[in-house]
Amino acid sequence: MLFFGSGSKAYPPFVGIDTSGGRVQVGRLRAISSLFFLGGLCLCLLLFTSGCKRSSNGKPPFDLSTSSYVGQQSCAECHQKEAELYNGSHHDRAMKLATDETVLADFDDVTFEHHGIVSRFFRDGRRFMVHTEGPTGEMEDFEVKYVFGYEPLQQYMIDFPGVGQQSSADSLPRVQVLRLCWDTEAENWFYLAPPDVREKLDPSDDLHWTGIAQRWNNMCAECHSTDYQKKFTPADIKDVHTVGPLTDEEAGSKVHNIGQYQSMFMEINVSCEACHGPGSLHVELAQMTFPGWSRERGYGLANLKIASENQIQACAPCHSRRNVVHGDFKAGNNFYDHYSNQLLTEGIYYPDGQILDEDYVHGSFIQSKMYHKGIKCSDCHDPHTAKLKHSGNEVCTSCHQHPTAKYDSVGHHFHKPGTAGAQCVNCHMPSTTYMAVDARRDHSFRIPRPDLSTELGTPNACTNCHLNPENVAAEKREGLVLYQDWMLAARQGDEEVQKEIERVNTWCDDACNKWYGENRRRDEHFGIAIAAAQQGKPEAADKLESLLGKRGYEAPVIARATALQYLAQIDPERAAYAAADAIEDEHPLLRSTATSVLPLGGNISKNGSLLQQALADPVRSVRTEAARNLLEFPQSMWRGKTASEFRNAIKELQNGLQFNNDRAGAHLALGILSEQMGRENAAVSSYEDAIIVEPLVTGARSNLAALLDRNIGGVNLDSDSSKLLQSIVEGLRKQELPLLERDARLLPNSAPLEYRLGLAYYVDGQMQAAYEHLVLAANLESEQPSYAQAAAMLCETMKKWSEAIRWAEHAVEVSGGAPSSVQLLQSIKANQKASR
Repeated sequence: MLFFGSGSKAYPPFVGIDTSGGRVQVGRLRAISSLFFLGGLCLCLLLFTSGCKRSSNGKPPFDLSTSSYVGQQSCAECHQKEAELYNGSHHDRAMKLATDETVLADFDDVTFEHHGIVSRFFRDGRRFMVHTEGPTGEMEDFEVKYVFGYEPLQQYMIDFPGVGQQSSADSLPRVQVLRLCWDTEAENWFYLAPPDVREKLDPSDDLHWTGIAQRWNNMCAECHSTDYQKKFTPADIKDVHTVGPLTDEEAGSKVHNIGQYQSMFMEINVSCEACHGPGSLHVELAQMTFPGWSRERGYGLANLKIASENQIQACAPCHSRRNVVHGDFKAGNNFYDHYSNQLLTEGIYYPDGQILDEDYVHGSFIQSKMYHKGIKCSDCHDPHTAKLKHSGNEVCTSCHQHPTAKYDSVGHHFHKPGTAGAQCVNCHMPSTTYMAVDARRDHSFRIPRPDLSTELGTPNACTNCHLNPENVAAEKREGLVLYQDWMLAARQGDEEVQKEIERVNTWCDDACNKWYGENRRRDEHFGIAIAAAQQGKPEAADKLESLLGKRGYEAPVIARATALQYLAQIDPERAAYAAADAIEDEHPLLRSTATSVLPLGGNISKNGSLLQQALADPVRSVRTEAARNLLEFPQSMWRGKTASEFRNAIKELQNGLQFNNDRAGAHLALGILSEQMGRENAAVSSYEDAIIVEPLVTGARSNLAALLDRNIGGVNLDSDSSKLLQSIVEGLRKQELPLLERDARLLPNSAPLEYRLGLAYYVDGQMQAAYEHLVLAANLESEQPSYAQAAAMLCETMKKWSEAIRWAEHAVEVSGGAPSSVQLLQSIKANQKASR
């Protein structure tokens, strides 16, 4: 371990995204992952909106903190009817041991080929086996130990013993999920490719079925099992600077030691207590007196009926896309004490809030008018079977009866009764297919708006049904099976597909005008403001600010929080002013977003004071973000009168990051926090752990090298020690460079990646390569002044004076005349003059 004095920081905050899950042991694992794949795969996220009188906090009147899990069998002894309904449900079948009863796929010595790999599924006595490509690239036999899910697809899971660990009765190894899946409707095998990846995956790729992206321990278990606890300990490697890019053999076999899991769960599937909370107090009360209720403890279970928000927050952790704020969520807890949410960002949602990537239902639902009117999950879904309570349009007309014919009639939907167009869900809950065969409906319950589609380039339910494949070239039709395929092709620049979409949008818009006339709904939509921001329109800031001033279902909190985030990119000072109001909002989502915007404002005293007040917020996600962002202010603000509250919030933040301590991103964030607080020894340890747990992730080596480099001349070291330290710094940077090159290949045209790669080339002395990538970054995100500044400085170093001045002038323009940009321009001009 190396010890140093104080240093400085200049790093953006990192928000870890992950899932995990826990009384069966789950072994240790070694795997590699790129930081840039953290956001997409099996990840979930929660969003809640609030109307004028709604509260996102729920109503937890009883203290159930001492209650513990007792298991499904204890519940079934008294609740036999509910147990019978639950048996066979999707929650019951979330995960099971592989048996003749649970395995649905054909293992009768059948083969399936994908990317030239011929896999074989067969039986070995009672065991279910698959012969396929393993972690070394060789074909191997693997035993299927568990099944995942039930319909429309079932997945299969393989045990992989960890380094130095063997499977035993009370100790499971790491578990990997095959990409070879069973389609339960078509009854055939298929290969589940990662989104937007069409080529064969190398066994060393994180997305390969043996990679970290398919690891049950940290990607699936939290939502597929009950009371899952990860309990991961990173490996203790002293000379961490030697943990460089692995050899081909190590990378292929994944045998490097990253640490050990001692994970546990109470139930293998999603059982009673996953939704109702730990049941020991409930059992105790039931055994003491009838009806098992006390004034202090209620029924000893999560209070899911006292308010709709209580039930929604019990479902949301698994049915939402979210970031972990703090682990160990139990039903009945405040969701925002444990999670934060994904906003309506590009690539995840369309600007009007429609689903694009997976949002796991809840992110859509909390946008809806139904949510704002108090509708909850169990109004439509039976909580024990997880099935809809009614069939067909009765799901809707059971509530919308004014009378039934008002909606379930040709006069409303203008389609022939009994056809697909006459079904409520097809117009108000259009579906998007994920995982190749799993069609999931958008739960925002929106009115079809082909007029918005024309303006914003968003989908709508009408166009979904009326596209004509005959209007595009025959060779394209095979790839245009679903509406989402058409939308993707249009986003990728296919003009012929775009023309057909525009034709149908116009046709549908005209039809709606004819059908509904003056009564047609044309409400102003929040998507107009968000799209304006994404497209860089000059009126975007005004529209975003207007959206922030609204409330209710026309401006759900997820949209307002997104608006504040975009406003911060367009006009930081204006956003900080808006954040000063938003930090008093009733919803924690907007309050936590406001804390990240306040540091952008120029009024340090006022904005710092607001963050100090937020340290005492009743919701943990707000407190921790306030502490994180308060580090951007002078130390006197977090070492003064609120020092105790600050330390408590920082501890909560660090504990939350430790939840994902098997991922490099969590340790990277911990290292950045430590540097910001001047705890450089702790920062070194965190960066070392990041390198150990994911050796092929970028970031930790660069940060560690920069930290060591800053301190080489700042401590009393002899000549040999200084040389050794300098060689470590150079070695870390040499190891980082090929990783950045790899990431840039995987994600071409990513401005942040090109910027980082350009800086790495500069440090390595490769000036021409640095020039190419820094200029590319500046061109890709021309509105980002820091990229333009970097391009200008490098051009100055290379004596490309005209380019240097052009980029410096551009930085002045896009930064609004920021002093640093103006000073850079003046310096370049002066240096050019002096060089003549």
